[in-house]
Amino acid sequence: MSFLKKLWGSQKQKTSANENAYTAFWQWFQQHQQHFHHIVDQGSKTEIERDFFDRLTPELEKVHSGIFFLTGMLTPQTAELILTPDGIIPNIVFVEELIATAPEIAGWKFTALKPESDIHQVGINMHGYEFSQQTLSFYFNQQAEYPDEIDLVVVHDEYNAAENDAFLQAVYIFLDNYLGEYDAVTKLDNVSVQSKQGAEKELLPINLLKNILILKSSEISRLDKITRSNTDADEFVSLEGETNEGLPLLATLNRTLLTWDQKASHPWMMLIEISYDGQHSNGMPASTDYELMDLIEDALLQELKDV
Repeated sequence: MSFLKKLWGSQKQKTSANENAYTAFWQWFQQHQQHFHHIVDQGSKTEIERDFFDRLTPELEKVHSGIFFLTGMLTPQTAELILTPDGIIPNIVFVEELIATAPEIAGWKFTALKPESDIHQVGINMHGYEFSQQTLSFYFNQQAEYPDEIDLVVVHDEYNAAENDAFLQAVYIFLDNYLGEYDAVTKLDNVSVQSKQGAEKELLPINLLKNILILKSSEISRLDKITRSNTDADEFVSLEGETNEGLPLLATLNRTLLTWDQKASHPWMMLIEISYDGQHSNGMPASTDYELMDLIEDALLQELKDV
């Protein structure tokens, strides 16, 4: 999660506007929390939607677009408000930051992201179908060229290809509740739905998915361990040239890495492209651009450490 925060907004880079929005939201909530608690505890579905949800939605929109919510009574005395980005990964950081600034309010619990649930407590009825451990199974697609990707195929007993979007929507909701929202959006690279007849591998019961993902994450962690270290001592060579427009073109190559006699653990590389306006600096970044690039480099180096 720290890497996501570095990419989409870290604690150091959080703007005063965000902080003010968080503070304003909780001040507003505290003014109405007793009424909201009463509505969640004793109100009908219609009353909860009208007197709580319809008032909460525009206030959350002021904080950040794309923050959704669930509510209910956690205990006879405690109402719970769960904030969720509903699968939108860049919004996770805003949900977590907002919850982190929540005040202590008697009778309330505030939760960032949908928590995981016991498989026996997860059952969804959508679009006329049941999604539970009785109707779902799974297998993984393996791709040798992407050994660290988790491509999950969920099989439904009554899958109908003509309703694929409806089945996929329900499966995502099921996984959010079963695995917990954070794991569902960060551990699974791809999710698809299939029929038993179309399954290409042996089917596994859906109740095994959580433990198998733990094992796969452990395998990926071992795969990510590199055998090459001390890159600070590497030798680099710089190349200079010009574009067709006459602007400078610079490249820096790691000469030590080019002569490395080992095989990379992954058959791909990460490419970072940063755009800037170099019209007034002979095609080169301005000083403010250099400062921002330094921040990005520092954030990456904190994650991509030698071992």
